[in-house]
Amino acid sequence: MARGVDHGLVDLRSDTVTRPTDAMRSAMAAAEVGDDGYGEDPTVVRLQERFADRVGKQAALFVPTGTMANQIALRLFTRPGGMVLAGRHQHVVAFEHGAAGANAGVHLHTVDDEAGVVRAGDVCWARAAAQHHWPELQLVCVENTHMAAGGTVWPVGALEALAEAAGDVPIHMDGARLFNAEVASGVPARELAAPAATVMTCMSKGLCAPIGSLLAGADDVIDAARGERQRLGGAMRQAGVVAAAGLVALEQMIDRLVEDHHRARRVAEAVAQRWPDAGVVPESVQTNMVVFAHRQVPLLLAHLRTAGVLAGTIAPGVVRLVTHHDVDDAGIDRVLVALRSAP
Repeated sequence: MARGVDHGLVDLRSDTVTRPTDAMRSAMAAAEVGDDGYGEDPTVVRLQERFADRVGKQAALFVPTGTMANQIALRLFTRPGGMVLAGRHQHVVAFEHGAAGANAGVHLHTVDDEAGVVRAGDVCWARAAAQHHWPELQLVCVENTHMAAGGTVWPVGALEALAEAAGDVPIHMDGARLFNAEVASGVPARELAAPAATVMTCMSKGLCAPIGSLLAGADDVIDAARGERQRLGGAMRQAGVVAAAGLVALEQMIDRLVEDHHRARRVAEAVAQRWPDAGVVPESVQTNMVVFAHRQVPLLLAHLRTAGVLAGTIAPGVVRLVTHHDVDDAGIDRVLVALRSAP
């Protein structure tokens, strides 16, 4: 049975549905707080310092959401009318309700990222295009892990090649699930994030905190980010109450992500067996995502719901199943039974 899921349902819609652990609730209740608007909340300060150290950056900023962190990065490195290169399936392109245009006034130049990576050659092309009346390339965005590609992990070599192609154009890494990438690859987060000028990670996905993301970068960049957070309405006051859960997330919840990865592989095997043409290769499922095509998505979702399983979609005809802390082996067993009898 899934742990902590309403009405006995196994909820695989997202790892955002995770609930704070008992340790998080205790830490939140006992959190030392101050006014973070003045930079005086000691728990927020500790979380920012701890995260910055983990990802190898000078400083970090606590913000309410990963979307806000991405939007702040856009505003830091671009000017209205400038070009941002990103994979067409990345969160900053497809899942932020057009915020890049509304908040930063930038032109999104989207490229193929079916395999979860942005090719260095596409960056070289975009830089050269400015000599032919294209907008100036001002920022490159990457996503690690890449959700829409099935939670794939960027190879370190590919990131280094991308950074070389970008030259003096900064890279922002949407690392909403960066620690899934660390656990799956065995490469420390600081090494994965090294080519990026800024990196964002969500505490509220597989790490189980109830709210909050962090944006890390150089001291001067994060100083400027604090002002952009204010402009976007993201400055908080006694935020240590929620930052305390983030500290527990960094200390206790990263190593256990491997359990989610193993469970996702079991789900992937069932999907591949039931629908061999759905595009799932179980051996390629690296983290906690199983993404696949289905011809009758409403029918499938209804069947799963009747069997006590919640699933989600990320595009027309594309289903996503996400494993996380609140789904244990018994819950996965239930999912497998439902998939094997699915239409």
